[in-house]
Amino acid sequence: MALQRTARFEHCACSASRLCLALIIALAATPLQAASLTPDAINSAEFSPKAFSSEKPTPFGVRLQVLLARAHFSPGEIDGKFGENAKKALRGYAEAQQSPPSDKPSDDVWQKLKTDDRAALANYTITEKDVAGPFLHHLPSRMEDMKHIPKLSYTSPREGLAEKFHMSEALLASLNPGQHFDRAGASIVVVDTGDTGPAAKAARVEVDKNGQVVKLFDRSNALIGFYPATVGSEEKPSPTGAFKVTAINHNPTYRYNPAYHFKGVHARKPFEIKPGPNNPVGTVWINLSAQGYGIHGTPNPGKVSKAASHGCVRLTNWDAEQVASRVSKGTPVDFVDDPRS
Repeated sequence: MALQRTARFEHCACSASRLCLALIIALAATPLQAASLTPDAINSAEFSPKAFSSEKPTPFGVRLQVLLARAHFSPGEIDGKFGENAKKALRGYAEAQQSPPSDKPSDDVWQKLKTDDRAALANYTITEKDVAGPFLHHLPSRMEDMKHIPKLSYTSPREGLAEKFHMSEALLASLNPGQHFDRAGASIVVVDTGDTGPAAKAARVEVDKNGQVVKLFDRSNALIGFYPATVGSEEKPSPTGAFKVTAINHNPTYRYNPAYHFKGVHARKPFEIKPGPNNPVGTVWINLSAQGYGIHGTPNPGKVSKAASHGCVRLTNWDAEQVASRVSKGTPVDFVDDPRS
């Protein structure tokens, strides 16, 4: 396609040669950029000053996010872009390695990360379960309109597959051009965050309200887990102080109390929203001893750390599930305002 576009402009008049050349470069660059997100390019990507972009996915961006996620320093939704959540995860990993925190990986940090030399991508065959549904063709934006839906399921097979592999729908589509993700038996390319077995249990949890992250520490106070979060809002800020985990509920039913006075919710009577990944609190609720507060998932993984919550601590569904597997009833949870964040 790039060659055809170039040939089309070879007949331009000489007086417009500079304009023609600019158009040739702009048009020809597009397919080449898209082609760069290939398994070979991603799996072999190495750090360089030009390897990052906060605007578009790059091979190095994908590989870096995958390696951070495998080390339990989550970048949130893997999208291949070097955004704020990826920077947070990188700073957290550097802190755990006792290296100076930085928005770019030092050679020492990068060498430690890439000791995991497994491929960042994997082939996956879509199953009947992946496409069986039922799917919600329209997810209401208002909580009141969700209360009669029997299950807050995914809106499409693509959404379910993207969440299954901890990635954005846009990156999934970029890795699989022309794929509709609705046919069982089709082979697709996905990121591989790896199966490292059960993660170490946390002795305590720290919710950094200023940095908008959840940190897990072991008994020696070593940082063993790091997850970007949305912590509270101006209308309903999260608490400050020491609390504990009191219960862990998977596939929770969401119960709205009018006393919450959430912005945009006008119900005067309590109501319930059925379970599902698009439930307002996602697929898991970690209840805290702070009345009405918890750590939970979200139906919008791409908005974690980028949009206010209703006072609780919101993670991607997969990060919330990982935190739930690493804490127990009674685990201390401290809400802090860390000025270093």
